[in-house]
Amino acid sequence: MAATEREAADRRPLASRGTRWAQALARTLLRTRATPNAISATGVGFAALGGLAFALAPRHPWLFLAGALLVQFRLLCNLLDGMVAVEGGRGSPTGALFNEIPDRLEDTVLLVGFGYAAGLPALGFTAALLAVLTAYLRAFGASLGLGQDFGGPMAKPQRMAALTVGGVLAFAEALFASTSYVSLAVLAAIALGTAWTCGRRTRRMARLLHERAL
Repeated sequence: MAATEREAADRRPLASRGTRWAQALARTLLRTRATPNAISATGVGFAALGGLAFALAPRHPWLFLAGALLVQFRLLCNLLDGMVAVEGGRGSPTGALFNEIPDRLEDTVLLVGFGYAAGLPALGFTAALLAVLTAYLRAFGASLGLGQDFGGPMAKPQRMAALTVGGVLAFAEALFASTSYVSLAVLAAIALGTAWTCGRRTRRMARLLHERAL
């Protein structure tokens, strides 16, 4: 199977991929020399800046908004790298590596940064480890021939949506109080939801393996 065919088969289903604005951005990139791998690497930069913004936000609350915006820029890169690779036919032999490894780095720096924003770095590291575990379980299931499981309730899109909303609400909280209840609640919800997602994916694999053995 060619690289682009493998990438198409393993893609996360996203409604945004079919929107006019996403297709227009992809066409614009295809008129340049941009490569999917470079777009993926750019996403890591956005995520690193976002994690730093969150970590510094308790002292400079406007950085909560900057972090939320950078989360969306990270997601935009995640969307466009696949579109340029598959729809644009610019996939490469290392595309699978650049599709997965940057995602794990991006999740980690954003969740750890939000942990510092919440005043509980350990919870941020816990959420990051659980996020990596969800990706491992998805990839492990695929390696067993069970297909890619992108199910939630706290898969990557849901985690990033929670961080974005959390950043906006934490900024609003900072305008009126010096507490960090919002960021702590959002991070706890992400950690618990991600743990639930890990359990759900594991149970699905176990069920499918039992069914295959019959």
